[in-house]
Parts: sequence; C-alpha cells; structure tokens
Amino acid sequence: MNDQNNVLEFKDVRKIYRMGDEEINALDGVNLNIKNGSFTSIMGPSGSGKSTLLHVAGILDMPTQGTLLLNGKDTSTLSGKEQAKFRRSEIGFVFQRFNLLPQLSTLENVLLPMIKPDPDKAKELLDKMGLNKKYKKLPNQLSGGEQQRVSIARALINNPSLILADEPTGELDSKNAEVIMSILQDLNKNEGVTIIIVTHNPLAAEFTDETIEMRDGNIIG
Repeated sequence: MNDQNNVLEFKDVRKIYRMGDEEINALDGVNLNIKNGSFTSIMGPSGSGKSTLLHVAGILDMPTQGTLLLNGKDTSTLSGKEQAKFRRSEIGFVFQRFNLLPQLSTLENVLLPMIKPDPDKAKELLDKMGLNKKYKKLPNQLSGGEQQRVSIARALINNPSLILADEPTGELDSKNAEVIMSILQDLNKNEGVTIIIVTHNPLAAEFTDETIEMRDGNIIG
C-alpha cells in the first residue's frame, strides 16, 4: 500500500552500473518517502548517488532492483511511451546548465514541453519570473540567472506534481543563486509545488525544509 501523502516512494531501490568487471552500487537499497508539498535538498560528496537518485525519481533511469512509486504508480510497469508521458505530465526538470535550446526564443523554450502550445500561459509564467520584456530573446542574450528562471518556467508549464532540480545554482554567482532559491521556495510555500534539489551548496540547502545526506549510495541522515 502506498501513502497518498507521498509523491515519491523508494522501496529498497538499487541501481547498479557495470564498468568492465566492476559493479558500482550507485544506489544501495534506498528507502525514502517524499511528502506532497515538501521542499527537500539532497547533499553528499561526488559519487554518493545524489544525481542517480534524482534520475530514478524522474524516470530518466530505472532501478536495477526495488520499486519506485510516483503518485502511487509503480514506474516499473510503465512502457517507454508511458514513461515519457508520465514525465511530461507529472515532473518538471531544472538543470545546472539550463538545457535551453539556443535557436529558440525564451517563449519558445518554455512552450517546448507542451503538446498543445499555450503562449498566454507561457507568458504568464515568464512574467512571474520577472522576464516579461524578454519573450523574444535567445538564451545567449540572457544572463545565467535569467536562463535559469526560463528553465523554471519551462519546468512549470505542464503543472507538474513534482519539480526535480539538479544543482540549480551550480552555474550561478551567489546573488543569482539566492534569487533562484527564493523563487523555488516561493513556489513551494505559496503554490504547494513539491520540489527536490540536488546541491553541493549548503546555502542553497538552507532554503529547503529538509536535507537528506547521502554517501556511497546510501541515505545516512
């Protein structure tokens, strides 16, 4: 039975990568629940399994063993097509290097995940991010902080139940990092968006309600 208050449930999740004759336990039997409406940071040294955990949570990678429930749905039962549909409807992604398409305008990048484009909704999100005068700008005409705000708007465009952010402040100076974390905090507190961030930055983690420490594929605190 899954708890309806949980957006995500990891049940003894293992992810094993093989490099030659060596097996690497990127996730080593993780058990973790992420509550609906929570704001969680995941921290730990490089190689601790943080990004693997995020990729499995986002159905970008499947567990070698164990079960991942997303909104009560066992993700292992989904076909490739269903996984893509689930990602589009349920999950918004924010990346360290923004992952904006350079040939598309700000507005077009935000519209990209939509099956039926809704420019008015995209503009509304960009306005919320303080980018109302930059609909037609290309990514290379924006600062790093502005590009990350575009990527947050893109992540929100399909009203996902979960935002996954991998080092969202990693490419930003401290001032812009604080702006981005304040935006994420506001989305969580005032709009109830469930957010998980992976970060090396303890100042970014201070904006979240809970910090999960990882080491060697395990949750240690």
